[in-house]
Amino acid sequence: MADTHVLFVEDDDVIREATQLALERDGFAVTAVPDGLLGLESFRARRPDIALLDVMVPGLDGVSLCRRIRDESTVPVIMLSARADSIDVVLGLEAGADDYVTKPFDGAVLVARIRAVLRRFGHASGTAGGAEESEAIEGGVLRFGDLEVDTEGMEVRKAGTPVALTPTEMRLLLEFSAAPGTVLSRDRLLERVWDYGWGGDTRVVDVHVQRLRGKIGQDRIETVRGFGYKLRG
Repeated sequence: MADTHVLFVEDDDVIREATQLALERDGFAVTAVPDGLLGLESFRARRPDIALLDVMVPGLDGVSLCRRIRDESTVPVIMLSARADSIDVVLGLEAGADDYVTKPFDGAVLVARIRAVLRRFGHASGTAGGAEESEAIEGGVLRFGDLEVDTEGMEVRKAGTPVALTPTEMRLLLEFSAAPGTVLSRDRLLERVWDYGWGGDTRVVDVHVQRLRGKIGQDRIETVRGFGYKLRG
């Protein structure tokens, strides 16, 4: 992780300095800034490998900063929120964040979450489990109505038009594409897409499914109440 650059935006001096030291001890290179405007400037000056954004920072709040970053890049983003039940968590995910961590957090937990995000981004070019065995594949292209998923080129087209997905959205779609018509539970998706070996907040799944629906079609992914989601073939 020595060459992994982390952008950390946090206005609390104690948290910012302690977290920066903890991350650097684990081998990360860290750029730590106290407000969103400096965060955006730092992001553009030196594109990081991952961004950690506190929701409540001055200048440009974390949610708005996440949107600005997402407009320019698919770099992974983890939001930091002081309350697990805060609407800010959902707003951050809707803005394009890939995950979130609740404050106060343990340094080891944060490092584990960062590594989990980086692992799945590093493997975003691979197919989801079983996708290569789908009967819908033709030359690496899965077809579901007017939706085409190129599992080798990592491209998605809807009615022939390219669809831009973040790596997390792509992994989610690949997981659905591997088992069209099969109901996938939120827990399974957390484990397979977010690399959670433990229980996680299913809001992460729900918000990403909604974002994915907005890009590939609202009726393409069906909600099966009490069980999860399935991709319509």
